[in-house]
Amino acid sequence: MYRGLLYVFECAGKLKIDPQRKKMDSSSLHIAMFPWFAMGHLTPFLHLSNKLAKRGHKISFFIPRRTQSKLEQFNLFPDLITFFPIDVPHVEGLPHGAETTSDVPISLQSLLMTAMDRTERDIELLLLDLKPQIVFFDFTYWLPNITSHLGIKSFLYIVVNPATLSYTTVPPRMNHKGSLTELDLMQPPPGYPVSSIKLQAHEAKFLASVRNLEFGSGVLFHDRIYRGLTLSDAIGFKGCREIEGPFVDYLAEQFGKSILLSGPIIPEPPNTVLEEKWRAWLGSFKDDSVVFCALGSESKLPHGQFQELLLGLELTGLPFLAVVKVPIGFETVEAALPEGFKERVEGRGIVHSGWIQQQLILEHPSVGCFITHCGTGSLTEALVNKCQMVLLPQLNGDQIINARMMDSNLKVGVEVQKGEDGLVTKERISKAVKIVMDEENEVGREVRENHAKLRNFLVSHDLESNYVDNFCEKLQDLLN
Repeated sequence: MYRGLLYVFECAGKLKIDPQRKKMDSSSLHIAMFPWFAMGHLTPFLHLSNKLAKRGHKISFFIPRRTQSKLEQFNLFPDLITFFPIDVPHVEGLPHGAETTSDVPISLQSLLMTAMDRTERDIELLLLDLKPQIVFFDFTYWLPNITSHLGIKSFLYIVVNPATLSYTTVPPRMNHKGSLTELDLMQPPPGYPVSSIKLQAHEAKFLASVRNLEFGSGVLFHDRIYRGLTLSDAIGFKGCREIEGPFVDYLAEQFGKSILLSGPIIPEPPNTVLEEKWRAWLGSFKDDSVVFCALGSESKLPHGQFQELLLGLELTGLPFLAVVKVPIGFETVEAALPEGFKERVEGRGIVHSGWIQQQLILEHPSVGCFITHCGTGSLTEALVNKCQMVLLPQLNGDQIINARMMDSNLKVGVEVQKGEDGLVTKERISKAVKIVMDEENEVGREVRENHAKLRNFLVSHDLESNYVDNFCEKLQDLLN
């Protein structure tokens, strides 16, 4: 049985770096990157590209044309990482100029996937011209058919946690006779390594409905992922064997393929500094006192849940910075605020709806608590910083299972408890924050101690470096 953080440190204690370990072939690889047109996919692919470029590998990064400017500041090796802008075809029903999921509501993301699928011929021509040795992809299940006849290896690199894929998209799920029901999805599939990870009824109901929705023209979401898993030459994840090992072994058994792990891929320090307005505001509070809430670039809350979130932050009595999208049905954040809220939190609370330098804010000494939607990238940034985590996943299989991993298995954060209807209240949000911030709370103390241990492990000398070196060796082996 997988035993969470204890398993991590038992494995870490047994890890020994072989001094005779084969050094990576000095010849550099040429790798193309073609992630799903979502910032939560483009950004981690670029973080990995930086790690690979640091070792001398050449990266050709395919990116929507107008989105390139948003990521250029994160390209730390412009001499080795080259952006190749892609014109995203217009699909009837999409707003003109829409390129990534942050440009459209969730209801239109399937059309955006259709647009990405229609770049197939352009991608083939690019690959013919550039001649990379390997292409990393995630949602474009048709890519292996192109690469196979071009003599290029296809590598399915998945930014979600292996625990999620193990729960949702393995053969026992995909080959199930008839449609999977809510009851089926509340329990993990046969052989799943962690029996304690389960879904609540409202979560399982949502996932059951999603399985029957198209994601791109004529293709169901899980079928798209499943085809990539079965057709690709190799599969990889962001993560460490010490944490994800049981799920990786389960997937390797299910698909009959070896699984490569790239390590935690901790983002390199950005080549920018924190904006002065945020530096000055955060600097006006004492260390570990500010609650930072950021629910990702795509999550739009219903108005009622938006107000409960803000009222919960107010109820903590702590200074807070909430970065949230304008709620459903409103044009501005200000119009959606609870009555009298702005006046009551004057001087200690800010609600912001635009882009923000999350990585730099999490590093600021005054930030003591991070309320996160549990996206994989956000969790990595939180785990390597000292602020405590309050877990508020949205209706997304990845985020839900990430939250269960962080709370019930690793015990490095506290998940906000939801009602049977899937809704949160201001009282439950405030309670979760107080647990992790209260030095006298027994649960909070355990969470803080575990977080500190896991943080020290993740940032330990040579951990990530050894993982990336080994990852590169395995990529070299893939070509032989």
